[in-house]
Amino acid sequence: MFFQLKEQEPDIVTLYMDVYSTQNLSDFIQLFASSVLGKLDSAPQKAMNRINRFIRSCRPLFTLDELTGTPQITIDVAPANEQTTLGEIFDYLRSSEKRCYIAIDEFQQIAEYPENGVEALLRSRIQFLNNVNFIFSGSKQHVMQEMFFSAKRPFYQSTQIISIDRIDQETYFRFAANFFTKQGRGLDKGTFSYLYNQFEGHTWYIQAILNRLYSYKQSIDTRLIDYAVSAIVSESEYAYEILLAGYSSNNVKLLKAIAKEKRVKEINAGSFIAKYKLKAASSINTAI
Repeated sequence: MFFQLKEQEPDIVTLYMDVYSTQNLSDFIQLFASSVLGKLDSAPQKAMNRINRFIRSCRPLFTLDELTGTPQITIDVAPANEQTTLGEIFDYLRSSEKRCYIAIDEFQQIAEYPENGVEALLRSRIQFLNNVNFIFSGSKQHVMQEMFFSAKRPFYQSTQIISIDRIDQETYFRFAANFFTKQGRGLDKGTFSYLYNQFEGHTWYIQAILNRLYSYKQSIDTRLIDYAVSAIVSESEYAYEILLAGYSSNNVKLLKAIAKEKRVKEINAGSFIAKYKLKAASSINTAI
């Protein structure tokens, strides 16, 4: 997406930050600062001057990237100054003449912060940035839907919603086959189709298998795909056993039933319950 935006508007600034590892508002602010401060100025000295002009609640530490010369900024945020520092960073963004696109990945993480009102705080700041477009993405779809679809949440109806579906099979095949061709090995369409359909186009699993296949030296066929799947599952066997040990027997029984069925359209259907000798629908709902 950023590549296409840069082709259309060469002068824009595109920035990315992954907040999955942040645990609280202070972590978010420090990551936000290091991701944006200094990135909107062409000259290092100008960047430092602007940062010092706007960031007054804490002392920024400047270093220069050895390859690009771009200032790298870290800040130490005092708990009492968190909201002030966050406001200063937004003021810095607003003062820039450049149009900027900022992608915040795993955005649902902010809902886990111990501080109250973080969503409202960010929403109140973001809405006044006319020169900055934000892209919010997250892997926990139900949490993201709650944040942006619920009328009780601050980000309700504040964005354009885009749902990213599975990658088209033909497009994915050309992408993957190109890597194996460069390696001097082939990946035919039928073999890739076997892999794609086995995981119903789910990118994470397909990429994991393709990565493993790339490390092998023999020709790729469906048997090698099955071997790769088996090897990856075996390597994680102990971790899976630990996970299962944490569930009740009722939960495990339902999980195994779903795994055998592969896709369950009506989880409380009598035919599904009878087929796998499960308990009543109420027990299934509790297990889920």
